[in-house]
Amino acid sequence: MKPRKQVILVTDGDDSAKKAIQYVAKEIGGRCISSSAGNPSTLSGEEIVKLIEKTPYDPILVMFDDCGFKMEGPGEHAMKYVVNHPHIDVIGAIAVASHTRFAEWTKVDVSIDRFGNLTEFGVDKNGLQDIEVGRIDGDTVYILDELNIPIIVGVGDIGKMGGFDTVEKGAPITKKAVETILERRGWKHEQKVSESRETTDN
Repeated sequence: MKPRKQVILVTDGDDSAKKAIQYVAKEIGGRCISSSAGNPSTLSGEEIVKLIEKTPYDPILVMFDDCGFKMEGPGEHAMKYVVNHPHIDVIGAIAVASHTRFAEWTKVDVSIDRFGNLTEFGVDKNGLQDIEVGRIDGDTVYILDELNIPIIVGVGDIGKMGGFDTVEKGAPITKKAVETILERRGWKHEQKVSESRETTDN
């Protein structure tokens, strides 16, 4: 029996997030399913699983974005399918804060502010510490509470956070969120910065 694919979910998919996730995936020697990006996401859960199964390297970073769609939108529907698929092992999720008009929220195990500090409090879109302990407000996040995900890390707007998480700066907050999940899951990994692995789909 083939080992299950190790996947990290990311609840963001706009262009800035895509660039940051692609960069971080390459930095850690993993892969990003680039076509899972979108604002909102357009791929179905079935299509995403097919792409994951073709991907040769773990961990695999997959983006989901509902662009403020009320309640369960297409991104969350796809996420549920991926999490429950027998060939996929979701080892963690990055919950991204936003100024959502429908006030979706989810519990998080830890957050990382825009200065790179781990905190028990949530953070806002700008990556600044919020007043709520253990929760974050955002789009495409409420479904995380219904899924069996081992660790959820809260962050601000990926690739942005007032300029603190840009690709030009190495997307340090996004990278730390991924590394936090890997470390807490006992992942034995080495950074392969010098390798020229592509982070796009096959």
